[in-house]
Amino acid sequence: MATILIVDDTPENLAVLNGLLSPLHRVRAVNSGQRALQAAASRPRPDLILLDVMMPEMDGYEVIRRLRADVATADIPVIFVTALDSSDDEEHGLSLGAVDYITKPIRPAIVIARVRTHLELKAARDLLRDHNRSLGEEIMRRMADNLQIQDVSIRALARLAEIRDPETGNHLRRTQGYVHALAMELRSHPRFAAFLTPHHIEVLVKSAPLHDIGKVGIKDEILLKPGRLTPEEWVIMKTHSRLGYLAIEQAEQDAERPIEFLSMSKEIAHYHHEKWDGSGYPEGLAGDAIPISARLMALADVFDALIAQRVYKGAFTLEKALRIIREGRGTHFDPDVVDAFFARQDEFIAIAARHADAEAFPGISTET
Repeated sequence: MATILIVDDTPENLAVLNGLLSPLHRVRAVNSGQRALQAAASRPRPDLILLDVMMPEMDGYEVIRRLRADVATADIPVIFVTALDSSDDEEHGLSLGAVDYITKPIRPAIVIARVRTHLELKAARDLLRDHNRSLGEEIMRRMADNLQIQDVSIRALARLAEIRDPETGNHLRRTQGYVHALAMELRSHPRFAAFLTPHHIEVLVKSAPLHDIGKVGIKDEILLKPGRLTPEEWVIMKTHSRLGYLAIEQAEQDAERPIEFLSMSKEIAHYHHEKWDGSGYPEGLAGDAIPISARLMALADVFDALIAQRVYKGAFTLEKALRIIREGRGTHFDPDVVDAFFARQDEFIAIAARHADAEAFPGISTET
């Protein structure tokens, strides 16, 4: 049963409307604008308000203004019931948000019909609103599920490379944290701000774990060799960046539509071994020709390799690792990225400690 609030300062009018509507609806009656606002905001919330215009202290026009200004009552339909019968009065009432305008003396059949019509319209609107809310919640749930599946899939793919090279352990989590720290430091820098938007940072961090996916294509005798590679082996080892690029590019082509994180993952996998001075690989890019995503990953990847134990080397002390990063400013690394690293040095150390590996990452030492 719908709840109808009738508002009129004349007891006779309240009695007529109450008698007319109460057999069909739950009726609440008040005799002033102030009480109307209180009743509209209380339970049970009215589904429809029949509002007189000419009332002392607060007229119907002011009542509807306040109803519309309050989010709790803004959607309640209001029908003006008034002796003011000019077209200007009706137009004014409708302009304030009334859904209809009934003139006095009232005609029962018209009142009942108008009330029924607007209750049906409200019920339809409420149904549509609830349906849209449920649909929106379902879409958000499915998007969250899809994003979770996407994140798990990314990590599973990245783990393929780590399975081949088990000593890298939590390398993925650490480098992902490092890249995020660098991006947050550089997001307001004039050279980086246009790229490092909140959305691009999110995609960048999501993409980072796939930077070494190409290592699955490198033979064990090279990937796991406990010592320095021969020049011939090093040539083969360097192909992992190209292999990663090709694998992700194939995934892109198989997708039904462009997937942003795949595009950035491909970029990182391909170029994160390029160096600022052009001496890196696979294409010998230099300076700003190296994508920003790859420049950030380059420093993150090298720092982690320096302080972690690997099959081909022991872990360097933090002091030595910092010295190597500093010496690489303007040669191996973008100078501004190095400056961002030292601005966030404590955060890097905290990330390294939080995701340390018991075997492959014995800990950070400041001893020489």
